[in-house]
Order: sequence, then C-alpha cells, then structure tokens
Amino acid sequence: MPVNVGTIDQYVRMVAGLALVAFAFQDGLPIQGWHWAGLIGLVLLVTAFFRSCPLYTALGLSSCEARNGSATFRRSE
Repeated sequence: MPVNVGTIDQYVRMVAGLALVAFAFQDGLPIQGWHWAGLIGLVLLVTAFFRSCPLYTALGLSSCEARNGSATFRRSE
C-alpha cells in the first residue's frame, strides 16, 4: 500500500473518525439509523492508521509532505 496520507490529514481523519464512532455508539448502544456514521468513522480511522487511502490511490492524489518540506495536496506521479 502506498503512503499517501500526510500528517495533518492523518490527524484530521483520526479526530473525525473518533467523533463519528462516538456519535454512532452513544450510551453504548448504536443509534437506530446511524450505523453508517460509525462505519465511515471506522474507515477514517483505518486509513489514518495505515496512512494509505484507496480513494487517493485511485485518483492519483497524495497529501504527504513534499521533499522540500511544503505540505501541499498534489497529484502523485
């Protein structure tokens, strides 16, 4: 798996993923009809953990820092 998720993108995915999972499982039981929020949260957490996003790979994108130190959202080659 290619690494295509940068540090800032990784932290945003972790925070958003945890928030969605927490929202979907309030009070220990899943909220009826909000299971999809928990699944999206899990996907965000997994992509943050592995630092690889299949959608970024399919679109040829990367949010990793460039070698010169600037963090830009760019197309990978």
